[in-house]
Amino acid sequence: MELSSWIEIASVLGAGCAMGFGAIGSAIGEGYAAASANAAISRQPNQAGEIVKIMLLGQAIAESAAIFALLIAMILLFSKPTMAPSPMEAIVLVSSGLCMGLGAIGSGVGSGFPAGSASIGIARQPAARKEITNVMLIGSAIAQTPSIFALVISLILLFMDFSARAFSPSWAAFLGAGLSAGIGAIGSGIGEGLVAQSGCEGVARQPIATGRVRNVMLLGMAVSEKTAIYGLLIAMILIFKTFPESTTLSSAMALLGAGICMGIGAIGPGIGEGFTAQKAVIWVGRNEAVTPTLTRSMLVGQAVAESTGIYAMVIALIMIFVF
Repeated sequence: MELSSWIEIASVLGAGCAMGFGAIGSAIGEGYAAASANAAISRQPNQAGEIVKIMLLGQAIAESAAIFALLIAMILLFSKPTMAPSPMEAIVLVSSGLCMGLGAIGSGVGSGFPAGSASIGIARQPAARKEITNVMLIGSAIAQTPSIFALVISLILLFMDFSARAFSPSWAAFLGAGLSAGIGAIGSGIGEGLVAQSGCEGVARQPIATGRVRNVMLLGMAVSEKTAIYGLLIAMILIFKTFPESTTLSSAMALLGAGICMGIGAIGPGIGEGFTAQKAVIWVGRNEAVTPTLTRSMLVGQAVAESTGIYAMVIALIMIFVF
């Protein structure tokens, strides 16, 4: 087949990956929010109107990740090439679609957790509707940031001209970059959603502790996001570092392996740190007096869970700079 045919195939394949994977997380998150809203309405039918409003607001934020995926899919299908036709372009198009599709999963799921918790919280504590809504909006928005990292990498891959790069091993670097940022966003998106969920629950249980609950929630979410940042960092290195031409397969596999290593290695720490912060935030809402002690134990626990993500980053860097 002609090169133009391969590029067209890569465009539609990348678009399919972007929208196919990208639809998973948001649908789950929105379904979770709706399920929780139904439970809340059954508990407090006279608050049905407010509960449905908060449900729809939370679902709208959860859908943001799928909209990012839709954007990348549309660009892949309808935009004109930004570089001279080359085999590299086909790799870049597929990598961009994979990056955004996979990167949308965690944020879509995670953003549904605070929306569901806020619905139940309003049924439990109608007078604290404003405080609960504010915490939900902050938490849901932050849970979307890993998908934004994936969006950034996808756009860089789409709109930079890589035609001057040596095809091998650069093809593996660009594919690895998409996988690093895409898969690496999954764990942090889910973990941050778990923390935001507990923030809404904590405010509903103890509205007067809103300030402390929100502060501990933000701290826990910030730490949970670090592994997604590691994925972004490795992706940036793979994209912007110039690799000398090599015909050996091992050089290419080292770069592809670095992206896979960091992406998969970021999933567990992101979720694990979310579990740690989730319980700390819940108990701040129940026992505000022990906030300093809970915060310290949360940070220690998250630091230990973070170590496995650091190991993945170290191995990824070795594969990039040594092999």
